[in-house]
Amino acid sequence: MKEDKKIKKLPKWIKIVLGIFLAIILAIAALSTYGYYTVNNIVNKAEKIELKEEELGVVDEEELKQYDDYTEIVNIALFGIDSTDSTSGRSDSIIVATLDSIHNKLKLTSFMRDSYVNISSYGYDKLNHAYAYGGANLAINTLNTNFGLNITDFVAVDFASLPKIIDSFGGIDLTIREDEIQYINQYISNINSIDGTNSPLITTPGVHHVDGAQALAYSRIRYTSGGDFERTERQRAVLTALFNKALNVPATEYLDVISNLVQYVTTNLDTNEILKLATKIGSMGLNGVTVEQQRFPIDGYCEGAMIDGVYYLTFDATATRTQVMNYIFNDQLPQ
Repeated sequence: MKEDKKIKKLPKWIKIVLGIFLAIILAIAALSTYGYYTVNNIVNKAEKIELKEEELGVVDEEELKQYDDYTEIVNIALFGIDSTDSTSGRSDSIIVATLDSIHNKLKLTSFMRDSYVNISSYGYDKLNHAYAYGGANLAINTLNTNFGLNITDFVAVDFASLPKIIDSFGGIDLTIREDEIQYINQYISNINSIDGTNSPLITTPGVHHVDGAQALAYSRIRYTSGGDFERTERQRAVLTALFNKALNVPATEYLDVISNLVQYVTTNLDTNEILKLATKIGSMGLNGVTVEQQRFPIDGYCEGAMIDGVYYLTFDATATRTQVMNYIFNDQLPQ
């Protein structure tokens, strides 16, 4: 079914959580030399939400024991929320960031927002509705129970923060294709109109150094031939670009950058937990970390379907659960 390509003037846009979490962790790794209280004061600027561990649906440890080094794998849910407070609305960007110290990788795994999944107490619905129904608790539970994961932590960012986050790093480099120019310019114009910005349009394909509004526009594109599948690739491209930019922030600027960024975050992580993650990433050797991207469900195991007049992405639940677990816990690429 073809989607309406008209750009509405005041929509609640599809949002993307970016590398703000990764940037924060990396920055705090450097900030730790300033002392606990300096770090704590900065971290406390983030909005905190307590999770109920008994409601997170973490996969049974007996199932995880098939993976010898599963205790060395850290998974954190990253949500991009279509509201301005990061506590409600649908999670239209759903990425699991995996710190894999065994293989020295940072894995960014996107889950398709239209995936037809079982949401506890609500039955089958789109994956991105879980956050709207029950916030981070239910969204994490839905990822864990459907895909065999052990997520207990999350970071959420609302769409309004994206341009500010990107601009705080001085922009990022993105490769824009010819078939993307029409749509990115529609979105840039729309963002300029709503936010009162004046970001320039893209006139030629190729590598561009984009500002925050342009990066947000790029992450929204979904009407090229690849549809929503390609959109998740664009989101990961923005996330990777921001991660790489964070690696090169001068040490003298860490305090200012992290203090500015953390205000856009909603998370359950406290200072001690973030410092532990910073230490873990530091032990992996920052510049030697491989950033790897993947998307589930994968081609060949999913298809679009109309159910009661609504479009869903249906998929082979058993095969996909196995593929996700093998990839995240055993570094085995899906077949």
